[in-house]
Amino acid sequence: MEKIPYQGQTLTRWRVGNSTFLALPEKGARLMNWNLTLADGSVRDVIYWPEDANFAEFAKVRGGNPILFPFNARVFDRGDIHFWRAADGVRRAMPMHGIARQGDFKVTHLDARGFIAEFVPGEEARQCYPYAYEFTVTYIFEPLGLSCEFALTNRGREPLPWSAGHHFYFTLPWVEGTVRGDYFIRIPAGKRLRQDAKGQLIAGPELQPEERLDNPALVDALHTSLQSGEVVFGEKGKRGEIRLELGTEPVPKPDSTYVTWTLDAKAPFYCVEPWMGPPNAPEHKVGLHFVPPGETQRFSVRVRVG
Repeated sequence: MEKIPYQGQTLTRWRVGNSTFLALPEKGARLMNWNLTLADGSVRDVIYWPEDANFAEFAKVRGGNPILFPFNARVFDRGDIHFWRAADGVRRAMPMHGIARQGDFKVTHLDARGFIAEFVPGEEARQCYPYAYEFTVTYIFEPLGLSCEFALTNRGREPLPWSAGHHFYFTLPWVEGTVRGDYFIRIPAGKRLRQDAKGQLIAGPELQPEERLDNPALVDALHTSLQSGEVVFGEKGKRGEIRLELGTEPVPKPDSTYVTWTLDAKAPFYCVEPWMGPPNAPEHKVGLHFVPPGETQRFSVRVRVG
């Protein structure tokens, strides 16, 4: 583990086995890049980070793993985007992907294998999510993978709503000379959904258990009713696949969701995102969780290269 200067920032770098991880925990608890040194000495980027990233607009950079808290993606209140209504009936603003990816964190633990960072809500965050709570992000880095756990502790006297998630930007393609259509993804979902223009869940595309990643129907698809928490993608029949595990149980909770998304056909990344539930959970209640007063809930994911 070491501190390194980069574009006016001080980043933390970990080397664990053949993996190198780069993060700025104080800003959004953001893992920026993960790369892997291969047997022939070449380097493979697993988590994508753009070289021209604008740190003045850090939360908007398309790369790394933005933390989505307390809610994923777009929320709506009676058809109006970026608003939500809690149990008290008050309508409040809520930015795209919540309040953590653009927020400040304080590092509470740092060692050779990872870090723990606690969210420090600013004024906007307190207005959007006016509760007494503690939200922490814990990363543990491994030679060929990582695990990340969210922990939300309710310090108040009323149930605490949340439906959080990850926004992993995976480098793709990762083998020179290949294109997106050379890669396949397996998602064990029993149901596919989409979000309509008013925030409601509607029927999604008909997909096969295994699909090519150049299938446009995958973009913005919500994969739920998971029969297993594991999603695998990579070149068919070749080593180096990426495996994601959502949760710690063999079968996740029914509303647990994977999202597949990319910016366009030429983007150098593909996002496979494990979420606690579909977007707009505060309104339609699908995938909405509540932390009772005095208790803590956790949401964990693991990513491996095999």
